Amino acid sequence: MPLVPLDQSFIGRSYPPTSTYEVGREKIREFADAIGDDNPVYRDPEAARAAGHPDVIAPPTFLTVINLAAINTIVADPELGLDYSRMVHGDQSFRYTRPVCAGDRLRLTTFVEDIMTRAGNDFLTVRAEITDDAGEPVCTTRAQLVVRGEA
Repeated sequence: MPLVPLDQSFIGRSYPPTSTYEVGREKIREFADAIGDDNPVYRDPEAARAAGHPDVIAPPTFLTVINLAAINTIVADPELGLDYSRMVHGDQSFRYTRPVCAGDRLRLTTFVEDIMTRAGNDFLTVRAEITDDAGEPVCTTRAQLVVRGEA
């Protein structure tokens, strides 16, 4: 059965926050351990304060933890027409307004920014605007997902 292109009407759709994620010191430490980064500002509150932060900060890619669930909500929508078994991660970027600190309460609004087809493959670009509980911007993330064509 031939593959059907992704539904272009999804471009511009937004997905509002469904919960608040509270950033904890232990989660930051676990993430830093998982990526093998022993920077003390990710583990030691005193080192973080000496570097000018209110508490330990998260590594730059930490927000993948909350971003992934939002992306999965979009790609799991059957109306989009995405075959998850053919999807690979193409690109990811993070543009920070400020570092993520332990104690932050974050909310994420996700947008389908673009869908295009090239060389028989679909490219889905998803943007997330991450704010703190006061509504102040923290980070904008972008992920490009590639849905491989039939070969």
